[in-house]
Amino acid sequence: MTGNTTFTMIKPDAFEAGNTGLILNKIIENGFKIKALRLTYLRKDNAEAFYAVHKDRPFFNSLVEFMSSGPIVAAILEKENAVEDFRKLIGATNPADAADGTIRKLFAASIQYNAVHGSDSDENAMIEANFFFNQFDRH
Repeated sequence: MTGNTTFTMIKPDAFEAGNTGLILNKIIENGFKIKALRLTYLRKDNAEAFYAVHKDRPFFNSLVEFMSSGPIVAAILEKENAVEDFRKLIGATNPADAADGTIRKLFAASIQYNAVHGSDSDENAMIEANFFFNQFDRH
C-alpha cells in the first residue's frame, strides 16, 4: 500500500534561477497539495546529515557543497500515491534523460544541478519531512 505524503526540496540552483514559483505551480497543477513549506538554508553539517546515505560515494562532497551553497525550499506534499507520482513528475535525475514536461527536463541544468529532490519511498518521505519540519509545526 502506498502513502499519500512525500517530501521535496527545491535546490539552490532552481532557487537562484528564479524557478521556485514555476516549480511549485507545476506541483499544484499535478494535483499535489502543499501541506508545509519552508524557505531555509542547509548548513554544511545539515547537508552531510541529510545525504549521509551517500557519504561513501565520490560525489558526496560536491553534493554537500552544492546543497549548502544557497537557499532551498522544503515542502511536504500530499496526493494519493504521492511518492510514485512525484517521482514521475520530477523525471530522471539526469535532465537529459528526463521525459518532456517533467520538472527536471524543464528546470534542471545537469545531473548535479537537477533542480529538485524527491523522496524515493514512503519511509524516506517521512524521515526527510521530519528532518525539516518538526512534528509540532504540522497541524
